[in-house]
Order: sequence, then structure tokens, then C-alpha cells
Amino acid sequence: MADRSRDWRADLVTTYADLFQPVGDPPRAQGWPSVDDGWEDLLARACGRIRAAVLADGGSFHTIQVKEKFGTLRFYWEGDLSPETAAKVEEAVDLAEARSAVTCEVCGGPGRLHGGRWVTTRCGAHAEGRRPVRVQPGDDTYVFERVVGKRRSILHGRYDRESDTFVDVAPFGTEET
Repeated sequence: MADRSRDWRADLVTTYADLFQPVGDPPRAQGWPSVDDGWEDLLARACGRIRAAVLADGGSFHTIQVKEKFGTLRFYWEGDLSPETAAKVEEAVDLAEARSAVTCEVCGGPGRLHGGRWVTTRCGAHAEGRRPVRVQPGDDTYVFERVVGKRRSILHGRYDRESDTFVDVAPFGTEET
């Protein structure tokens, strides 16, 4: 569980100042994380992956906005990166966004989407009476478009929380029976 005596958002923005570029007070940094405490770890993982990719490339990166929308993380950025590095950054963002769909935004434990007036990702203890969103076949498959140079790839993957990776899967509806 997160240590509530410190402000992890300020720590994240300060630790990754090269990604957030705060001017003065960290809460005024563009991209200040507007999410609950349960997603602290997944954002720290994403920022570590992004920093490693950007430093290896030598390009520029700037976080625009980090928020929750429709129950999952949204991480918006801009930068001047090689196509290969931009693909690595997008993969880090994709992993964080996918992890948010299975991580309680309140406590960081395993969770799932819950509906009602607002869709949120919560564990059973923090669902606040909302019903779990019904998962249809194929809903847990993510489709990614990667463009590296002149090569365009469409990838299909399923997020695996244990390994924090995407596992390749066939496009929905094309599995052999």
C-alpha cells in the first residue's frame, strides 16, 4: 500500500524531471498525474521505461497529460524521437495503460473495470457498489499499430499482469478451434 505521509506525485515529477520538466513547484508541472494512489507503481514503471528509451536515443520527450479516462490511464506526450525510440515509448505507455485496466486505482491491488455512472478500475473492496463491467470475448486483446521507418506492423496482444508484458495472440475471431 502507498505511504500516505508523502506525496508520491511530487516525488515522481521530481525524480523524472527530464520527462515532466517542472518549473518551480512540481504540482504545477505539465503532466502532473491526476490519478489515485493505486497507480503510483505503474506510473513509476512507465517513467523508468520511457527515460531509458529517451536517454538511449538522445531525443526530446515531454509529458503533456496523465489522467484517468473511462476507468483506465491515459498518458499523453510529445517529443522528437527516432521511430524506434518512439515505438519503445509507446510500448511503455501501452503497458501502463493496460496494467491500469487490471489494477485498483485506490489501493494498487488486482482490479477490474466497474461500471455505473462512471467506469473505474477497482478491486472488490473499493468498488463502492459498482458492478463489474462484463467482459466479452476479445475484450482483453489489445491491437497495436507500430510504424518503424517505412514498416507498419499490426500486433495483437493480451496483457499479463504477472509478467507485466503483452503476450502475442491471434486476432479475435481467427483462433483455430
